[in-house]
Amino acid sequence: MKIIVMSDSHGDKETVKAVSLQSGDKYFHCGDSELAYTDPVFLEMHKVRGNCDFDADFPAKLVVPVGDKKVLTVHGHEHGVKESLTRLYYSAKENNADIVLFGHSHLYGAEMIDGVLFVNPGSTMQPRGGKKPTYAEIEWNGTVAVTFKNMDHNVVDSISFKNF
Repeated sequence: MKIIVMSDSHGDKETVKAVSLQSGDKYFHCGDSELAYTDPVFLEMHKVRGNCDFDADFPAKLVVPVGDKKVLTVHGHEHGVKESLTRLYYSAKENNADIVLFGHSHLYGAEMIDGVLFVNPGSTMQPRGGKKPTYAEIEWNGTVAVTFKNMDHNVVDSISFKNF
């Protein structure tokens, strides 16, 4: 299975379009799109509300089955992700999630905590820490590979975990 994940596009429809054209089984936006929930650019994308999204139709969280995994998606501002993943970890356990997708910090990263994969795809528009704009591709089949790509769809960074 392969999922495509983006976050923090802050009003830029072109990056949402570009990322959604990548080959994947499911597509996720982790909030702060600053677009309407019904915007056609989101045609097949699962999406949540970020702290800069004001359309009340966006849910605060989503739990979506993808293949044999359960994916929890939030923005992260309500879970204090800039300080710690502790609250997000407990939310993952409460929702029986295998994969947790979140944004808010505008910094990409992935880590496995107690068998749960946590992925922040970074920001497609306003990355922080001197990083390039990024999104993530997550593929699994026994092992899991998380690849971070720039807006030219070139690999910026990657990490893999065994026994997933």
